[in-house]
Parts: sequence; C-alpha cells; structure tokens
Amino acid sequence: MGDWNLSIGTLSEGAQSRLADMLDNAKCGWRQLANVVTEEPRFRCSENEMTSCSLQVLSPTGSPSRYLLEKLSERSCTLGFLLHCLKKMEHHEAVQYLTANVMERFQITVQPQAQHATEGGRVVLVCKAIGPAAMGYQWFKGKEEVLGGSGPELVLCPLTPTHQGHYICRVNHGENFVFSQWAHVRIVRSAGSSVSSSFFPPSVSGVRIVRQPRPQVVAEGDSLCLDCFAEANPPPQYQWYHNKQPMPTDKISTLRILCVTTADRGMYSCRVFNLYHEVWSDQVHVKIGESEYAMSEKNINDSTDKVALLMGNMNYLHHRPLRAPMADVHEMTNLLRQLDFKVVSLLDLNWQEMHSAVTEFLLLLDRGVYGLLYFAGHGYENYGNSFMVPIDAPASYTSENCLWVQDVLQRMQERETSLNVFLLDMCRKRNLNDGVPPQPGQLKVTANIVFGYATCVDAEAFEVNKDDLSNGIFINFLKQRVMEDEKVTVMLDRVAEDMGRCEITRGRQALELRSNLSERRALTDRIQSSGCPETTSARNLQWAIAHVLPKSRNLQFDCGVTVQLGFAAEFSNIMIIYTRILENPKEIASCSAHLTDFTEGLDMDLKMSNQENLLDAGSLLPMEILLPAELPGLYTRLKGLQRLKKELTFTVCLQYKYTNLDEEVHERQTVTVGKPLVSKLNLHEPRLPRSYSASSSFDLHSFSHSSSFPEGFGPSFPASETSSIGSASTTWSYYSQPGVSATPSSPGKLNLPVEDDSPELFDSDTPQPLTTSKSLPHGQVEDLTYRFSNMHNFHSC
Repeated sequence: MGDWNLSIGTLSEGAQSRLADMLDNAKCGWRQLANVVTEEPRFRCSENEMTSCSLQVLSPTGSPSRYLLEKLSERSCTLGFLLHCLKKMEHHEAVQYLTANVMERFQITVQPQAQHATEGGRVVLVCKAIGPAAMGYQWFKGKEEVLGGSGPELVLCPLTPTHQGHYICRVNHGENFVFSQWAHVRIVRSAGSSVSSSFFPPSVSGVRIVRQPRPQVVAEGDSLCLDCFAEANPPPQYQWYHNKQPMPTDKISTLRILCVTTADRGMYSCRVFNLYHEVWSDQVHVKIGESEYAMSEKNINDSTDKVALLMGNMNYLHHRPLRAPMADVHEMTNLLRQLDFKVVSLLDLNWQEMHSAVTEFLLLLDRGVYGLLYFAGHGYENYGNSFMVPIDAPASYTSENCLWVQDVLQRMQERETSLNVFLLDMCRKRNLNDGVPPQPGQLKVTANIVFGYATCVDAEAFEVNKDDLSNGIFINFLKQRVMEDEKVTVMLDRVAEDMGRCEITRGRQALELRSNLSERRALTDRIQSSGCPETTSARNLQWAIAHVLPKSRNLQFDCGVTVQLGFAAEFSNIMIIYTRILENPKEIASCSAHLTDFTEGLDMDLKMSNQENLLDAGSLLPMEILLPAELPGLYTRLKGLQRLKKELTFTVCLQYKYTNLDEEVHERQTVTVGKPLVSKLNLHEPRLPRSYSASSSFDLHSFSHSSSFPEGFGPSFPASETSSIGSASTTWSYYSQPGVSATPSSPGKLNLPVEDDSPELFDSDTPQPLTTSKSLPHGQVEDLTYRFSNMHNFHSC
C-alpha cells in the first residue's frame, strides 16, 4: 500500500504535471485548492505567492497549479492532506488519479535480459518490481502464458528447442499492471558455435528488427508503451525519437511514458545500432485523447477557441486625455489570459488603426469561437447608435470620424461565433454635432450577443484617479467577478449589483446590459479541439504574428564591454527595451548603455527614455518581479508600434570612462530588430471592404493570405509554435545569465499582478496612495466614502 505520509515532492515529475493539468482551470482548480489548504495555517499562501501563481499562466510552459504544488511540497505537505483537500473540493478526477498513483504505483527495478544457452542447459529470467504489497507476476512466451511462471523468476530447465523465443513478464496489482521489456532466449547447438556466424549469414545485416512499434491511441494520464525488439551481435542499443527529435531515455528496446499529455502526441521511431550496423524501425503515430472521465464530464458549451480585442484610448489630440484605460486594459488582459483567451491589447489608436484592428479581430472569429471586444475611451450615443471615438477625432467630431458600434457588432455576428461579448466603457451622452445617424442593418437571430454598457443612456462613465494609477468604475467591479464560473449575463448582473451598492456612483453611473443569450455560456468554458484544424492553425497564426518579440542579444564593443539587450511587451503595441552591462573590463571605471536615434513614427517621450526603473519609464510592469535588484539597467518604453512602417532601428550608445582618464569615451552600434509585436499587421494601412457572409464557406486560402500577413509569415507557419512566441504584456526575452540562452523562466513572462488581497479601494475619507507595481485591489467595494469631486467624467464627448 502507498505511504500517504510522504511529501508531495515524492510524486514523479509526470504525476505532478498531470495533477497540475487537472487543477489549471477556473472552475475547480488551484485557487480553490489554495483556499482549502488554509485549514493548516502553515500551508496558507501569501498575497505575493498567489500573485506569483497567477503570473505563471503568462509563460508558455508555466502552470499556476504546478507552482502551488511546489510551494506546498516545500512546506512538507503530505499526500494524505492533499487527498483530503481534493476530496473537499470534490475534484473527483484528481482524487481518482492521486489515489491510483500512490496506492498502486509500480516500478520494475530489474528487467529480464536476453540469454543464450545450449540445449539441455538452464536459463533463469528475472523480473523484480517495487510497489504495493501482494503484487502478482505472470510470464508470457509470445502471447501464451507460461505454466508455472507466476513468480519474479522464471526457470527454464532443461532447455529444449521449444523454449526458444521471446519472453515478457506482467506485474499486476488488482486491475493495474505493467509489462517488463522483452527478453529473447536462444538455443545454441554447441558451446563452441559462433552466434554471429550461425544466426547472421554473411549476406545479412548485423542488426535485424524482429518486432516493430505499433501506432497507438492513448488517453491523457494513461501510460504509453512502445516496443522495438531487434536481434544483433554485438547486442543492440536503442535510441527513440519523437517527431524526429532524440528522446533523453535509456537505450533500451521499450519506451515507456507513465503519464502522457497532449505534448506526447506525434510520430515515434527507433534507431537500433551496435558497433558495426544501424537500422531504423517503422515510424508510428501516437494519438493522445481525453480520459474517459473528462469525456463524460465535457461541457456541451465548450468553445473551439477564445479571442479578445481590448482597445483603450487615452491621449486624445483634441479632447481631454484620460487615465484609466491603460490600467483597465492591462488588468483585463491578465484576467482573460487566465481564461485561455488569445488577447490583443492596444492603446491610443486613431481611426484607421481602430478600423484595421477590428477587421483583423474579425478574422479570428469563426463558428464555435468566443469573441470578446472591449473599448475604453471617449464615446457617445445618438438615437440608439453608439460610437467609439479614436484619438485623432476632430474637436467637433461626427459619426464619420468614429467607429460605429452597431456595425462592428453586425460584422461579429456574421462570423457565426458561439458567443459575442461587447463591453463599452464610455459615455453615452448625446453628440449635438452629429446629424442623422446611420441606420444599422437587420441583425440575425442567433442568440449569442451580450452587450455590456458601463453606464446608462444619456449618462456619463467615470474614472477614479489615485496618484499615478487610475481605474474606471466599471472595470474596478468587473475584475472582481470576471473569473467566476457563471453564465456571462449572471456574472455581469452581479457586477451591476456591486456598482449599485457604490455610494459615489449611485444615481450617476449604472451598468446596463442587453443580451439575447439563450444558452449557459461562460467566459470560463473550456476550449475543445476544432473539427477543422486548418482554420484553427490559420487563426493561431493571425494572432501569433502580432505577438512576436525580438530575441535577446549581446553586443560586443571594441573596449571589451558586453551590453545585453532585452525586450518585453507591456501591450500588443507597447514594447520595453532593457539594457544592462554584462561584462566590464577592470580598466574601465564606469559605463552605461543608452538607446537613441529610433526609427521615425514611434510615439516616444525622450524624457522618459533610458530610465533606471519601469515606473519612471511610464510602465505598469512590476520591476521587482521582472528583474533582480542586483542587476541594474536602463529601460526605454516604445509606444505606438502600430504606426511603425519600417523595421525598428535604433542606436546603442556606450558611454564609459577609464580609471586613469577623466574624459568620457563613446562607442555606438546600430541595431535592427525587424517589426515587433503588432507592427507586423500594418494597422496604419487601409483595409479593403470584406464580406463576411454567414452562408458562404470559409476560405482558408484567402484567410491565410490576408493583406495583413507580413512577408515571411505564410500558412506554413506551424500553429504549435505560437506558444513559444510569447504574448503581449508578457515576454522578457533577456532574462538569462551571461553565456546562457535567453529562455524565459517563470516568472520571466508576466504582466501586472492579477490577484491582490490588499485593503479595499475606498477605505478612508482620503484617497490612499497606490504604486504602479500593484493592481488596484480586488476586494469587495462596499464602504465607499470617496467624494464625488474625486471622480472625473470618463470618456465624455
């Protein structure tokens, strides 16, 4: 029987990864586990630890649940207590898996070996295993059971020609079992005969595969076993390959993966070799499906994909600037990514850029997809028609200068998505400059639309400014509810009720909802594989090309100084460049690397360039998490990447002084990094009118060759590579030690912290100071004593 008093850390890597996969969800996952384990105070996670858990989702290989399990293991949490907590959460799949893994764990420690013996001699095959008590053994010769072969040792004596063949041992406990590797017993006619000369004629290769691996379909969490047995002299060795890449396994004939995941799917083959010869096995396909429990529990409302476009306009050319959209878009990006949304987040767009961004967003939509569009900025509403105001709108703008919400909604609906969520965080006051508004076409009855207005008709929306950080009233309440596993309309109703209890907005701003959603669709619904992988790959490509960051690089200067360049994405159109000194010769007393001479067209404030911390550079990213304090450097924040018409080029200016000289010396190097992030989509270019007829079939060829695709990104771009590209608001590609490749490590890819259990937003008569390294609190806002004078008209005309 398994020892439940052992630490969680005694579980195998595969078992911990499988448990983490089961807990990486919003319905019954790591957050619920973190709450349950607080029964034991020593297992309570701090606010910073919960934030670190949240940030793991922003790494391609990160897992919040795995991070939490590691923390519990460090505090000596036992397997028994973990099982108790999983039962209390009613996570039946995890309970079943942990029980089976602990109680019925097998491991064969001694494998049977191939043997040669003369007729009339004696052979002993040995198979020993560790695991639960009362394990059973059964030996097989080929497919036939060996009579009397029910122990760890199989004795064949006296040997006869009928004993020659392949043997295998099955170790079992109850219904669970595992097989040993095959062992070949060969009868040699005489003690002096040569095996190589009698078995392998001179004309035959010295390695012969006698059993090929076979294709398999395996459920997630089950074990995978592939066999490739060969006869050779000298004895053969085996090298297994997965998708043509060598696997770090023992050079034995059997490949075993105890707990498979979707990452294990693909093509497998085996190279068999000895000192003189080499042959390859057949290449076989292994498919990984869902477990029977997962299939039985599958939600009928699972989506085929989730995509979101978040736009926030702040710095208007002819109107009062806003402050809240930056923090609002940033926090919504974090939350939606934890719900598996592909998110494009953009700040400060003009009319053409907004129009192009929406057009590209529509390309991501298809049948079964959940689409979410959020806008924060100035806006207005005339006669039931709503309009989003771009930053370049003239002082007396009309509908021709804005984006028409109803038209965007109709275009979304024509894509036949399973869920359309449109959240407008803007004013809905009349625009007296606008004449007769356009008339929308007839919307189809599709029962999939959810409209969320931050305020009512002919009313204003507000933002609360607190020092250097602001939140809109709507997002301040929405972020507390958006992770709830509830129907979208139910979740938004609760947001409306929360806002109704807010003293400073009561009678001034109230959430208004419009919906024809007839099914229970939630933002937390899982993503299931699409029936059309080509469209999924094209959608992944369209999203991925907007989130490619330049690779970290080291620059060598003539004086011997090495400067490292790193790149991070705060939004899809805002990138931060980091410089630091890696190597500094002893004869140089001081040096620093500044960036200058950037490509024209970028929105840059030179006064905020080359700053010693992210706050001074105007960024929301928490510096103390991104980079250790003992590694000083300089930060430069590049805005408006969507306006970049050429490759991004800049100059690295190294300034240094020698120990025996007072004069400062300069060296310069020009760096070109291509078109990063959203600049590849060329949003500054007009889009041709496109028809999105719901009755027309999906044209993958025209989709993949959209005008937005840059040169070099064709449909051959592997969809599987998108996970390694990184995403806006995440990747720090420089995060590595000198001489080590710049592979992001947790929490190397991150954004503004998502969870924050700090005091309430309004807990005194005077506004509390906030730093940009923390998000606004997620606590319930109840006792609100803010004065109305602290509120500002948000997005008014």
